[in-house]
Amino acid sequence: MIRRITRRDALIGAGAAGLALSLPPSGAADVRMHHIPSSGEALPPVGLGTSRVFNSVSGENQRAALVEVLEALFAGGTLVDTSPMYGNSETHLGELLPLAAGNETMFCATKVWTEGRESGVRQMRESMEKMGLDRIDLMQVHNLVDWEVHLETMREMKADGTFRYIGITTSNPRQFADFERVMQAADWDFVQLNYSLGEREAEQRLLPLAQERGMAVMVNRPFVRGDLFRRVGNKELPDVAAELGCDSPGQLFLKWILAHPAVTCVIPATTKVKHMVDNLGAALGPLPDSDQRERIAAWL
Repeated sequence: MIRRITRRDALIGAGAAGLALSLPPSGAADVRMHHIPSSGEALPPVGLGTSRVFNSVSGENQRAALVEVLEALFAGGTLVDTSPMYGNSETHLGELLPLAAGNETMFCATKVWTEGRESGVRQMRESMEKMGLDRIDLMQVHNLVDWEVHLETMREMKADGTFRYIGITTSNPRQFADFERVMQAADWDFVQLNYSLGEREAEQRLLPLAQERGMAVMVNRPFVRGDLFRRVGNKELPDVAAELGCDSPGQLFLKWILAHPAVTCVIPATTKVKHMVDNLGAALGPLPDSDQRERIAAWL
């Protein structure tokens, strides 16, 4: 297992005390678990993305807010996804994780984003060092950069226990044809891609292929950088929201994604505790059936 970072006794700001008041009343015990196809390991379906969120952290107030976001995540989820591409995100995670209650449950996913074997090994080792980990749960090739070279390295590091799972990522439909080819070329544990009510291209070939090949699917850009919220504006929630126990548009959007049988988990990014808690609500209660998914899409 990963060497978990020891929690400091003194948490920043209001931290743990204030957070308890905002967590879902059902608690983590009611979280609906999904499973990683290659191992059968259970994984809470809602995680945290760090793109544009953890790259710039200044001042104690912002640090305290992000610690509370992490604590909210660990109350009902485990997955944190980051990358060397996201500026100083890994460094800031390494600084903030020791302050977050529940950090020992973290499922850490990061990426390699460089060319060449030596550069790749160095970057992957640096990621572990920045975050204070001696093992990474999931190492991914970011945007397929030099994937054939990194695949060999990642297989070696998975075999020696440095990584538990390996995968590939994209967030650009223009890359989907190449992504499909790479999915066919190796037995990846995970594929990460963009999929949402606003970006449905992955339904055509990538999601069915992931099911066929037994690959877990991690979904990025679930809100299309906030565009879905702008589209619904102040519209009232549809009747289907009550049927699914959804209190917000965000929960509807996430449940719509998670209801696809290929999808394992989703990683919305946020800097606000209330949004993290709201996102985790999508892991509670039923998922929409095909008719309910159509009604959600029609509402949008």
